[in-house]
Amino acid sequence: MRDDLGADVGLEAPARRVVSLVPSLTEALVSAEPGAVVGATEWCTHPADLDVTRVRGTKNPDLAAVRALAPDVVVANKEENRELDVRRLRDSGVTVWVTDIETVPDAVASMERLLDGLGWARPEWLAQSRELWCGPLPAVDRTVAVPIWRDPWMVVGARTFTTDLLRRLGWANVYAEHADRYPHVELADLDGAGADVVLLPDEPYVFGDDDGPEAFTRTPTELVSGRLITWYGPSLLEAARLSR
Repeated sequence: MRDDLGADVGLEAPARRVVSLVPSLTEALVSAEPGAVVGATEWCTHPADLDVTRVRGTKNPDLAAVRALAPDVVVANKEENRELDVRRLRDSGVTVWVTDIETVPDAVASMERLLDGLGWARPEWLAQSRELWCGPLPAVDRTVAVPIWRDPWMVVGARTFTTDLLRRLGWANVYAEHADRYPHVELADLDGAGADVVLLPDEPYVFGDDDGPEAFTRTPTELVSGRLITWYGPSLLEAARLSR
């Protein structure tokens, strides 16, 4: 079996003890085999009743705590986790499955491959997500910009899951052709980028009623759930309703 980066994964399926270092994949894994997930990061907030050992964050996992859980496999992501941590876990004998996701079809295919590799049944929401998200692109009916941080301001750019998801809703990211995946921009440039609306998610930066909208004088803003536009997992079914 090979993960998304082509690494051989010596996993004896079905896996019974899994540590997830990726919040959206934690939600997906729990939906398939709730009792098998034994560890997750502090950022793994779904499902809301998740009761597992916490192993710190995505960028600074407590590797000793991960090893102590004796996982059959640790699930990581190329963008969200550090290659150094993956290498250290593998060097210590821990099996790691790395995902690599830049589009919604990538996400669906990656999760299908992961669940098959773990020896688990695919949950129904995954098939529904393939139906909802993996068809032809719709016509564009509005343009958007998506900040993910302020002071300095950063936005979602090219080759990202979020940009692809929004495009599949009929929303074109005005920074979709930027050379960087998450470019730094000046607020004045962002406000004048020509978007119909600036979408302000509640993660990773927690934009809110009094933190974000007041900065824009030219472009309307909308507060949105970060989970619905940045997570891949069961939330894809909820995200499909965003444009309705």
